[in-house]
Amino acid sequence: MIDAHVHLWRQQRGRVNGLPVYGLGNGKSQFGAEVRQMLPPYMTDDVNSAERLLSCMDFAQVAAAVVTQEYIDGNQDAYLRQVRSANPERFRVTALYEENGVPDTAGVDGIKICGGRLANPDLTACEAVFAAADRSDLFIAIDMADGDVQTASLREMAEQYPRLRIAIGHFGMVTRPGWQEQIRLARLPNVFVESGGITWLFNDEFYPYPSAVRAILEARDICGMEKLMWGSDYPRTMTAITYRMSWDFIGKSTRLTEEEKQAFLDRNARRFYRFGDLPDMPYIHHMAE
Repeated sequence: MIDAHVHLWRQQRGRVNGLPVYGLGNGKSQFGAEVRQMLPPYMTDDVNSAERLLSCMDFAQVAAAVVTQEYIDGNQDAYLRQVRSANPERFRVTALYEENGVPDTAGVDGIKICGGRLANPDLTACEAVFAAADRSDLFIAIDMADGDVQTASLREMAEQYPRLRIAIGHFGMVTRPGWQEQIRLARLPNVFVESGGITWLFNDEFYPYPSAVRAILEARDICGMEKLMWGSDYPRTMTAITYRMSWDFIGKSTRLTEEEKQAFLDRNARRFYRFGDLPDMPYIHHMAE
C-alpha cells in the first residue's frame, strides 16, 4: 500500500490565522489561541520523525508514503530533503509554496500549495508555481478551499499544463457543501484526488466510517476509481485512531471490490507518484491476537 498524504517534522514552527503553532510537549501544540493534541501523547518530545513513521508503516504493511506540507507545521523543506535522500524508495516529498515566489525544488518530487489558506484564492495567480512544476516534471499537491471556490482556477491551470500531475487533497473536503465539484476536476487526465484527512472529516461518525465509504463510491461514480488514492493524514489523525485503522476500514468494506481496493490503496498512487520496486510488507501478528 501507498499512503498519499502524511506530514513530518523535526520541529513544528508554523502559523494559523496569523498566530504561532509550536510544540508544548507530550504531543500537544499551541495552535493559535488554543492548545491542541497535535500528535499521539506518547510522542512526548514532539518530534514527528521519518523513523517513527517508518515503524508505523512497517507494522501496518504500508510500503511507501508521500510527505505533504502545511502552514501550521512551518516550512519543512530542509528536513524532507534529508528524508528523501535517506529513503529514496519509500518516500516522495514536497516543497512548500509560501506565497513568496517559486520554492526551491532541488531534491523534492513535488510542490505543495495550501490553496485554502492563500491570501488570494485565485490559483491562476500562482501560475509561476504550476509552470515551474511542469518544467521540472514535478507534481502539484493542493488542499483546496471548501466547495467550488477554486475549482474554476484549478481547471484553468490543469488545462494550461496538461502534462502536469495534480493531486487534490482531503478528498475535496468531502463533508463540506459542493465537495463533488472538486472531485469532478479528476475527470481531467492529469488530475487525481487523495483521501488524506477523510477520517478527520468523518470523525464524528468514527470507525469504520460507513459515510466515508459511501463518499468514496460516489467519487468513483463521478471520476472513476482509477483517479482516487488513499491517504492517512498521519500523524494528526493518529490522535483518534491507529495507523492501520486509517486504511483497514476500506480493506474490510464489502461495498468495494478487491480490484477497487487495490487501485485505491496502491496502484493509482504508484503510477501517479512514480514509485518503483517497493519492499514486501509481511503481516506482523500483534499481542492482542
